Amino acid sequence: MSKQASEALVPHHVAIVMDGNGRWAKKRFMNRLVGHRQGLEALRLCISQCMKRGIGVLTVFAFSSENWSRPQEEVSGLMELMGKALTREVPRLHDAGVRIHLVGERKALSARLREGLEQAERLTRDNERLILNVCFNYGGRWDIVQAAARLHEQGLPFTEDNLSSAMAMSHVPDPDLIIRTGGEYRISNFLLWQSAYSELYFSDILWPDFDAAALDAAIEDYAQRERRFGKTSAQVSDQDDAC
Repeated sequence: MSKQASEALVPHHVAIVMDGNGRWAKKRFMNRLVGHRQGLEALRLCISQCMKRGIGVLTVFAFSSENWSRPQEEVSGLMELMGKALTREVPRLHDAGVRIHLVGERKALSARLREGLEQAERLTRDNERLILNVCFNYGGRWDIVQAAARLHEQGLPFTEDNLSSAMAMSHVPDPDLIIRTGGEYRISNFLLWQSAYSELYFSDILWPDFDAAALDAAIEDYAQRERRFGKTSAQVSDQDDAC
């Protein structure tokens, strides 16, 4: 097997819908916020494991634009958890060489939280070991609409390339692998434009329990896929043989 083929077995960009925090807590007769805090621990582990496996980009769905409709206590708790995570986790991530991007509509967030997000991006902007995109107050439909509005303001034609360049995730290639935990089989308004050719992997494991073995299972499944991008299997095989 060529070096290029071997490297292709590990996805460069992994995106994750981190689902199941609330159900994890409910199974243990705990408040849902306990599940979200445990989910943060799972994310810390996942970031470390992605770096060990040579994954270059990790994108996580932390808070969707639809999550505002949840009980106010839970929403307030999530905002507080995000603020604490910025204070506690960003210095560690910076030391590990992680570059942070916060992706989503920030106007609805508090001034304090917005400033914390901006500081995290400024501090880590030169890091190169792993790009971590945190989708917070994000929705795939919002992303497409804001991209279209940007093109309209700039007077640019609505082409596929122009829209891609105006997307909130234009700084990274589209995800190779999208993982959803928690046993649900949908992507829930996550990276609608960018997921056109992504491989999808659904796990029954609740996010707080998603460990290194679970990540390896997803990567192993991905390695068995044939990514054709509209080509035939024969064309893909010929291209691999030429590498």
